[in-house]
Amino acid sequence: MRPIVAIVGRPNVGKSTLFNRILGRKKAIVHDEPGVTRDLNFADMEEFGRPFTLVDTGGFETVTKDEILQQVRDQARLAIEDADVIVFVMDGRTGPTGEDRELVQMIRKSGKNVVYVANKIDSEMLASCVAEFYSMGIKDVLGVSAEHGKGVNELIDAIMERLPEAQPVPEDTDRIKVAILGRPNAGKSSLLNRIIGRPRAIVSAVAGTTRDAVDTPYDTQTGRYLFIDTAGIRKKSKISLTVETYSVMEAIRSIDKCDVAILVIDAKDGVKGQDEKIAGLIEDRKKCCILIVNKWDLVEKETSTADHVADALKAKLPFIAYAPVLFTSALTGQRVPKVIEKIDEIFEMSRRRITTSQLNSVFEPIASRHRPGSFKGKEVKFYYITQSAIQPPTFVIFTNIPEGVDDAYKRYLSNSLKEAIGLDDVPIKLFFRPRH
Repeated sequence: MRPIVAIVGRPNVGKSTLFNRILGRKKAIVHDEPGVTRDLNFADMEEFGRPFTLVDTGGFETVTKDEILQQVRDQARLAIEDADVIVFVMDGRTGPTGEDRELVQMIRKSGKNVVYVANKIDSEMLASCVAEFYSMGIKDVLGVSAEHGKGVNELIDAIMERLPEAQPVPEDTDRIKVAILGRPNAGKSSLLNRIIGRPRAIVSAVAGTTRDAVDTPYDTQTGRYLFIDTAGIRKKSKISLTVETYSVMEAIRSIDKCDVAILVIDAKDGVKGQDEKIAGLIEDRKKCCILIVNKWDLVEKETSTADHVADALKAKLPFIAYAPVLFTSALTGQRVPKVIEKIDEIFEMSRRRITTSQLNSVFEPIASRHRPGSFKGKEVKFYYITQSAIQPPTFVIFTNIPEGVDDAYKRYLSNSLKEAIGLDDVPIKLFFRPRH
């Protein structure tokens, strides 16, 4: 599980610029499939071989100054709870403000690892302004210019010094680990209770009732499971973009831990932006997924309503189009038994091993049916394919020009291969290597 580094601070201090600048200094952003664009303020990174997730908390609603200050407080509070390292950004030109002082006190009391940053230090003349921030009792303040990249290398070094080691996910090979994800009040806790047949999670109509992720072991005659009921973090009153950001942070942790992710969607509300973000996280980590349309009993239905809704879901979430769709009612129990059946089915599918001879017998006609385009005047040739890993099924294709296989052709091979070898409902990874 990757440590989380959160960038926090007042509006307009340059958090998003700093986020982008750090990404520009990256060794690698860890995404297996290029070309999938989603509007997320986070990125998985590796710096000197140390993996972590960087989160920008720069989103604020257009509200009065008093409400913005409350959002800043919420942001800092949630960062204290959920982040492993906090990068607290202040405006080096304006100097420390009352809001900065209040937030520094809050963060210092937490005992969390913090890097204090004075941004917008664009010249030697402004460098002396950094000293003003020591009046708040801070031991070290880094002067940086996110706009020009000055001091960013030193900032990354400071983050790396404070970064804990990535925690291994506890091995429990006897249990299938299942994360229940979704927006608050979509029915996650009710679904869990209905699946296991007892009230394990608190159920309330107030969004945000579930505050922490709770692991629930569950055994049947046919299998052993560990359900992770993830909290949809929100304020109980006004919902802010700050809290939406941190529900993504929590989903990151839960998805890292799971074998199968269940994304619960409210049948009445349909797919919302937060659902898309969570789906993006699931795809980025190549996890098995089940889309559950809950509260199906509240929907007025015609003959093909379910088919139309399933098609609309696939269109809205094309990057996890492989995920099977179930229509349930946690309230009445409608189709809930099928959830366990589907978990077993796709988990076993994700662990399937296919022999090299079987793979090549289906791969050769796929590649022959639609040849890749040439690369710099050279023909791209494929030699053979082999499976290198499971969960997700991972395949290595040996070719004369790995860089000559474009994204569109990779998608063609992936989709065709999944269909040919019976892996339609799970994600797969394809790697292209030169033959030595």
